[in-house]
Amino acid sequence: MNSTAGAVMRKFTDIFVERPVLATVISLVILVLGLRSLASLPVLQYPYTQNAVVTVNTAYPGADANLVASFITTPLENAVAQANGIDYMTSSSTQGVSTISANLRLNYDPSKAF
Repeated sequence: MNSTAGAVMRKFTDIFVERPVLATVISLVILVLGLRSLASLPVLQYPYTQNAVVTVNTAYPGADANLVASFITTPLENAVAQANGIDYMTSSSTQGVSTISANLRLNYDPSKAF
C-alpha cells in the first residue's frame, strides 16, 4: 500500500474514531435495514411441488388374474411406458381387474405426458 492510500484510509477511519456516536448510528441504520429486508424475503420452508399420478383401471369380468395380466396389463404397460415424463410405473392384476399407476416426474405437466 503506498503512502497516499494509507493517508486516505487513516483520514476515513479517523472520522469514526473521533465521533463514536456517528459510528454507532451508522451501525444501527445498517442493522435496521438488514432486519427489514430479512423480514420481506419470501422464503418457503416447503416449496410448492406438483407430483402427478395417472391411474388406468380396466375391467375384464370373469377373467382370472393370469389372463388379465397377459392380455390387458402387459400391452397397456407397454403403451403407457412410451409416454414422456414417467418417473416410474406400478401395476397389479387381480381377477377381472387391471390397475396401472404411472407416477410422473416432479413438476412435469400431466397434459404433456399422454
